[in-house]
Amino acid sequence: MKHLDKIPTTKLSRATKLFSTGAKLGMNYVKYQSDKIFDGKDIATENLHKNNASDIYDSLKNLKGSALKVAQMLSMEKNILPNAYVEQFSLAQFQVPPLSAPLVRKTFKTNFGKYPEDIFTNFNPNATKAASIGQVHKAEYQGKQVAIKIQYPGIAESISSDLAIVKPLAMRMLNLKGKSSDQYFQEVEKKLMEETDYAMELHQSLEIREACKNLKNLRFPFYYQEISNRKILSMTWENGVQISEFAAANTDMDLKNQIGQALWDFYVFQLHELRKVHADPHPGNFLVDMDSKELIALDFGCMKDIPEEFYVPYFELLKKENIVNEKIFDEKLLTLEVIRPEDSEAEKIFLQDLFRKLLSIFTRPFHQEYFDFSDESFFEEISNIGLEYSNATELKKMDAGRGSKHFIYINRTFLGLYNLMHIIGGNKIKIKNLDIKMPD
Repeated sequence: MKHLDKIPTTKLSRATKLFSTGAKLGMNYVKYQSDKIFDGKDIATENLHKNNASDIYDSLKNLKGSALKVAQMLSMEKNILPNAYVEQFSLAQFQVPPLSAPLVRKTFKTNFGKYPEDIFTNFNPNATKAASIGQVHKAEYQGKQVAIKIQYPGIAESISSDLAIVKPLAMRMLNLKGKSSDQYFQEVEKKLMEETDYAMELHQSLEIREACKNLKNLRFPFYYQEISNRKILSMTWENGVQISEFAAANTDMDLKNQIGQALWDFYVFQLHELRKVHADPHPGNFLVDMDSKELIALDFGCMKDIPEEFYVPYFELLKKENIVNEKIFDEKLLTLEVIRPEDSEAEKIFLQDLFRKLLSIFTRPFHQEYFDFSDESFFEEISNIGLEYSNATELKKMDAGRGSKHFIYINRTFLGLYNLMHIIGGNKIKIKNLDIKMPD
């Protein structure tokens, strides 16, 4: 894979890169008009999406930072974007060009005051993993194998300007209108700023490691505070395989259930006991140790606090009796800002019907003692209902920016969790496995 010798860090250089990408999209649209004549609208549209998605991703992967992180988030919303975008943007989880060795060395010196060789017995200048905000290197420290996460230069300083540039495009893609969308972008900006503070991530990692130490078949890295700061994070090197690799190689259903149960319990414990959750559950943030048969949880830069005023009505909507009770259901939708007082009667009816159908499917695991996350039909139902309403003309006419700002990361958490559970493929996951209070 190509290595990067520099990253645009100034507002002008990053804006120029994005604007040049916009020019490519314009050329793609010109080609689309021609293709419609010769190939037909459907084929031309499919090619347009593929070309646009490829050009956007090629730009973002070299810019890195918040713009690439937003693309990664959008890749999880499979029913919002055309499939070509989902496929391209999902590469942000695994396939991002790393910094070159000289730039890594310079970045480490700038952020730590020393070169890697001054601290580590051995340091591999080639990254083992490159993501949107930082990349990971393997090293040896005090006789142990360690993972060193180094943040890309200029990323924290460019978040606000990056989001300002991508905001108009995101609003068009997500059908957001008016100033009501500002709260969502402010929430994303706040979390992205937190993700660039590795000192905060270190604190959160230590906190959740201690809180979850008694959960079965789950472990966390050990963190080295003396060789960590706001831009550098050091931890033990954990040997394990990616969840998708585990799922492809393992045929032992008991082991699938064991790993799936560990992941499910981890999230249940966070949501209901800690009221704070690891809100970035994509496959790159978890490993499976095939020797100890344990799930390894990584990367606690994105943690979402769940305020009581959101927690209570949100999880009350999980209850089957509240979904079918029209009065209670409407009250919760109003409390959670899904329905607004100024909505027309037709808009209220449409939204009530939409959310009742979505929740009746999405909450199904919570209404059973055990759930089969390998069941393809369950995930097809979720996909079909999402696709049906994403194409609904009623939804396209109204502002799609609905619901409390807290929905962004909590819904992202559940979508990511369900996806991971499906990849693992456990067929007998006990929903209330922990001795903690959960909504009935």
